[in-house]
Parts: sequence; C-alpha cells; structure tokens
Amino acid sequence: MDLKQLRYFVAVAEELHFGRAAKRLFISQPALSFDIRKFEEQLGVQLLARTNKSVALTNAGQALLGEARRLLLQASEAERITVRSAHGLAGRLRIGFVNSMLYRGMPQAVSRFEADHPGIEIVLKEMNTSEQVQAIQRMQIDMGYAYWGNFPSDVMSTTVFSEPFLCCLPLGHPLARKRKIDLRALAQEPFILFPRTVSPHYHDLIIAQCVGAGFSPLIRHEARLWQTVVTMVGFGMGVALVPYTLRQQQDPRVCFLPLHGETLLSQVLLLRRSGDAEPVADRFIEYLRDAGGVAQKALHAARHAT
Repeated sequence: MDLKQLRYFVAVAEELHFGRAAKRLFISQPALSFDIRKFEEQLGVQLLARTNKSVALTNAGQALLGEARRLLLQASEAERITVRSAHGLAGRLRIGFVNSMLYRGMPQAVSRFEADHPGIEIVLKEMNTSEQVQAIQRMQIDMGYAYWGNFPSDVMSTTVFSEPFLCCLPLGHPLARKRKIDLRALAQEPFILFPRTVSPHYHDLIIAQCVGAGFSPLIRHEARLWQTVVTMVGFGMGVALVPYTLRQQQDPRVCFLPLHGETLLSQVLLLRRSGDAEPVADRFIEYLRDAGGVAQKALHAARHAT
C-alpha cells in the first residue's frame, strides 16, 4: 500500500464516479480503473461495488476511507514540516544550558522565538559544560551554552557573553561597606567554590587569581551551582567570587562588590557540532543575541552606576 494508491482510492470514494475522479487526478479513466483493481487485488478485498451505472463503497471500502484520509493528511503534514524544517521554520531544537543563562536572556529568547515560530518546539536541558560536550557528540542536543573548557575537535565554541567576576559577601560583613575589594583582603576568609570535578576551568581560574594575589584560598564549602553559592554566602557561610550576572538573583542578605582591576572574567560559550549549520539553531541564536544584548546593556548600565 502506498500513498498514490490511497490518493486514487480516496478520489474515487469521494466522487463515486471513475470519470470525475480521473479528471480530478489528471490521469486517464482506464489507468485509474486498472490501478484501483490492482490495489484491491493487493489487499485481497473488494473496496468498490461497480455496475454500469454506479459506484458504491463496500464495507471494507468504508472502513478504509477514514483511515486513508488520515494517512494522507499525516503524510502531507510530514512533508510540510520537513520542508519548513529545512528552512528553519519547524521542528525541534534541543538546547543545553548552564543555570546562569536564565539571567542572560534565555527565557525571554525562548518565549519570543516560540511565539514567532509556533511550529518549532524548544527543549531546554540544564547541563554542566562537560555534560553538554558529551551530549553534542552523541547528538542528544543540537547546541549548548556552557562555560569555558577543553573541547574536542568535533565541538566548536564561540564566546557569546563575557563579564567580570564580583566579590559576593554577606551584607553584614565588615568589607561590605567598601566600594571595591582588593582580592588580598579575602586572604583569611572562608571561600565557597565549585568542586573541581564540576567546573575545572572556573575552579582553577579562581584559585590562580587568589594565588596571584599572594594567598591560597581557604575553601570551606563547595556547591554545584552559582545560585547555591550565593545562597550559602547569604547564610554567612563564607565569601565567593561570582559572575556579574548573579547580581540579578537579588538576595537581600548579600552584596556584590567589584574587584580592583577586573582581571577575572566569566565567559559563556556557544557550543555546536563542527560543521553543523541547522537553520533552526541559527534563528534561535539571533533571538538569544538580541535578548542577551538587552541584558548586557542593563549590566553595563549597572556597572557604571556602581
């Protein structure tokens, strides 16, 4: 059974006349009659009861008509989705992301994109950087937004966000009244930091920055998410260095102060399979760039106001 046979059958079943059905299908009446008989022989049932004056559906024909219409509709929809997807207008986009992307325009970009492209379903998956790399290699996600790392040759990366780190302190901390923090002032403070297994890059980056300032940080507690780090600081459990975006968490128990020099930068990278050029992904990147640009402008305005 193929789609052509179903189309021919539906045309005859709806017209109940071989001549009109043949005209509708732009084929000759003898060719249509031959194809319908061949279809019946293939199925082993009679679909149409024919006389010299009329054509009627048999019980088997009645049963097939509804299913045939449904299958033809599904085939047409599949074709439409395939063509639209090839032009970035339909399909599914699976995106890996680190949690801080929620503060960098990701929710706004998803909302706008889905409103403008109702045929595209976006699936978000929160993952750390190493998980995203593996998921891209296994084709489990189409793209990812991750922190810096060492990437294999089949995963390409592009920097999309770059911002300074801030010192996050409990609001009642003696240093909280300062306008800027010299990193050396934190030499005796208990730090809250990622485990190295979760984010080797940022773990090593923060350690190296402290060592460059003349001390090895006392890591008292570890947390897997930046938001958890900020919450723990709010409970007075230590101090931390966090990306500027975390200011938007607006925890009233903490304050965020710039560091002298701003030499420590947090970067978010777009990860994709090397050579990948999916139109749907390219379209979403544009939306996130616009939403992220608004977030970056707000960030810069806040920095200059500090």
